[in-house]
Amino acid sequence: LSNSIVYEGVQISEGPIIGHNAIIREENTIGKNFKLWNNSIIDYGCRIGNNVKVHCNCYIAQGTRIEDDAFVGPGTVVANDKYPGSSISDTQHFSPATIKKGAQIGVNVTILPGVVIGERAIIGGGSVVTKDIPKEMVAYGNPAKVICSIFDVKDDEGKPLYRK
Repeated sequence: LSNSIVYEGVQISEGPIIGHNAIIREENTIGKNFKLWNNSIIDYGCRIGNNVKVHCNCYIAQGTRIEDDAFVGPGTVVANDKYPGSSISDTQHFSPATIKKGAQIGVNVTILPGVVIGERAIIGGGSVVTKDIPKEMVAYGNPAKVICSIFDVKDDEGKPLYRK
């Protein structure tokens, strides 16, 4: 926990691993085996499930929901404010994002307010996710677009990487 801060009032279940210079703000509920790598921030009021990994240099905005077994790649930013900088930008207008069970978020992804990433969906690196992504779909780009099902993804030998 070198230079890391966990605010009072955070509920973390057993087995967390927290890297250097990480911050977990107040009112968060975090499940078992949570991993938070270096220089990442979990803002307040988030709900994070079991076996979730949030990699380095991530910002997870207030109120975000991350379900079990999800992976958030390095440099990911999750936003929650639909009207940043405006006179109506306050907690009444926040729209937290949700990352569903088993979703995999690539490096340097931006997830905009209110977006839902479906179960086991994969978001390619560098994407800007502006709309919901259905479960078990692969999406990437700016803006991110659904490209195929995860069941269409093959390894270097042509074998499926995911099974139903």
